[in-house]
Amino acid sequence: MPIIGLNKTYKTYRANRIYKTYRIIKEMTKKERYARFMAYFQVAMPEANTELHYNNPFQLLCAVMLSAQCTDKRVNMVTPALFEAFPTPEVMAKATKEEVLHYVKSVSYPNSKAEHLVGMAKLLMERHGGEVPNDFDALVALPGVGRKTANVMLSVAFDKARMAVDTHVFRVSHRIGLVSDKCTTPYSVEKELVKNIPEELIPRAHHWLILHGRYVCKSQRPQCKDCGIKDFCKEGMKH
Repeated sequence: MPIIGLNKTYKTYRANRIYKTYRIIKEMTKKERYARFMAYFQVAMPEANTELHYNNPFQLLCAVMLSAQCTDKRVNMVTPALFEAFPTPEVMAKATKEEVLHYVKSVSYPNSKAEHLVGMAKLLMERHGGEVPNDFDALVALPGVGRKTANVMLSVAFDKARMAVDTHVFRVSHRIGLVSDKCTTPYSVEKELVKNIPEELIPRAHHWLILHGRYVCKSQRPQCKDCGIKDFCKEGMKH
């Protein structure tokens, strides 16, 4: 009987503690949540960066284009041979789609990506002297380059305060509570994050959200019990 009583008391204590924590998290202001988010990751992940392998902006652009709906791990397996065969935009611009396809056939949507790579290289030669532009409008004018890819390039290659929103950033920013449920598009999430994160931290914050989503706050099985931010995450208490 005493053991049963103790168990009941512990369960009541635990339930009350969880409810109290949930109320604190729920009532936390957006400003407080952003402050906690930035404070935590500046310590836990001070040098966050892309996991794609590259040596120059052209290689990064190729890798980011290949990474659409494909893992960075797979892209990093493909790019060494691709970059050896086509080290510059000039060389790639002279290649056929079929020649590039040979090197990228193991990534998702290889046919369209091979075509985009060749088209991108040709446009770099025609309009930009073989250099990757550091201008948003010029980047999105390249074949296969959308808003997310352009923002990645500006942030990673040119250290500009741009927030690229992929599936990880979209999911994690909602789960933590950095953006509201009204932010239903990548662009609306991007605007909300940029509005609340200091300009100098935006390039790193992009990678904080990606890496946290990739390794901790996973889509199907978030590792909430081992998460370092569960004490201020809106969804953390539900798992």
